[in-house]
Amino acid sequence: MSIIEAAQNPDGGWPYEPGRGSWTEPTVFALLSGVGSGLSASSLKRGFEWLRASQNSDGGWSPQPKTGPSTWVTALAALLPADVLGEGNHRRSVKWLLEQTGQESNMAYRIRQWMLGNQNLSFGAEKGWSWYPGAAAWVMPTAISLVALRREQATRPSDVVRERIQSGTQYLLLHACKEGGWNHGATHALGYEAGAYPETTGVALLALRGVKAPEVDRGIAQAETFYQDPRAAGAAWLRLGLEAQGRHVHADSPPAHPRKFNILDEALYRLSENPDVLLA
Repeated sequence: MSIIEAAQNPDGGWPYEPGRGSWTEPTVFALLSGVGSGLSASSLKRGFEWLRASQNSDGGWSPQPKTGPSTWVTALAALLPADVLGEGNHRRSVKWLLEQTGQESNMAYRIRQWMLGNQNLSFGAEKGWSWYPGAAAWVMPTAISLVALRREQATRPSDVVRERIQSGTQYLLLHACKEGGWNHGATHALGYEAGAYPETTGVALLALRGVKAPEVDRGIAQAETFYQDPRAAGAAWLRLGLEAQGRHVHADSPPAHPRKFNILDEALYRLSENPDVLLA
């Protein structure tokens, strides 16, 4: 039995740390890491049953069942194959994603911000995703949503999905850091150029698989620099992002980041060892 399976809760979901309540995020990543290998059939079955039962009536998921409205974690669930999540469950999750956008995409909001003196606004067709409905868009939820929609487009092509992929892609390109890579989404802070983060750089590169742009090239260079530092957090995301861009990295480098055991970290590491789960 793998250490991930051993940490599964009796209800079928996974916590962030053993012995705690089940949450959507670690459950999805535990399932993703075990779809190819690592989890028994019974463990997978119980995990998917928990996830399907946790889906909200609007098609999305809350971070934890019954804790509030659907949020960005819906994009995580949409990463799972439709044939194992359930065709109906998956379609409703995609529909929820297509209905979401950051508040800055609203023209009234943009005009109001411009009138208040925010001159860094763009008025193009870019549309990202937020952590929470009605809030501003950020890089991480946008990137995860893009990966999910790209997988959807590969199996069930749609003009609506294609157009949203294009607008989400533009959002990521516009929010790249000047020196390469991505942070949470703000490229300027207090009058200075903001730097990139390892985790968000890896996720953005994963989402921009197949996209040719200078921002992607600079992101790859930054990710390779990050990956050379054994102390860097987000190594699993960096590896997934580099693999998505055709840059194969050694499994034994960098070494595991020393920290308290966390199921999400373990699942992400296992997933980075089998990137085809997300790249197929």
